[in-house]
Amino acid sequence: MFILTMRVRDYECDIQGVVNNSVYQNYLEHARHEFLLANNVNFAEITAQGINLVVMRAELDYKTSLRPQDDFYITVECVRESRLKFAFIQHIYRSSDDKLVLQAKITGTGVNAKGRPQIPPELDRIMESQE
Repeated sequence: MFILTMRVRDYECDIQGVVNNSVYQNYLEHARHEFLLANNVNFAEITAQGINLVVMRAELDYKTSLRPQDDFYITVECVRESRLKFAFIQHIYRSSDDKLVLQAKITGTGVNAKGRPQIPPELDRIMESQE
């Protein structure tokens, strides 16, 4: 399982003193990109090949809030949903007590230059290794 550690920055928090709900999607996306890089998949290179990886659905369940300067970590797994869909299963945990902050399932696909679904072989390789 891939794990990325991060820290909350003050400007990511709202007037209530907690991380704004929309910021969590940035955290999740950053972790997905780092996961791909760690698995020798370069998001920019796939795009240059004419395949765009796109999010089709984002399911986020918020459990508790992060606050300024909280250290946290994100886990990432990539699973096959169907022949043409994949999902990133992600969790965010507060580091100080390993408390679950958020769980997410981000479903996506690849779309080639003709607008047709296409999963790049690099992503297929990752999913096969995790099955």
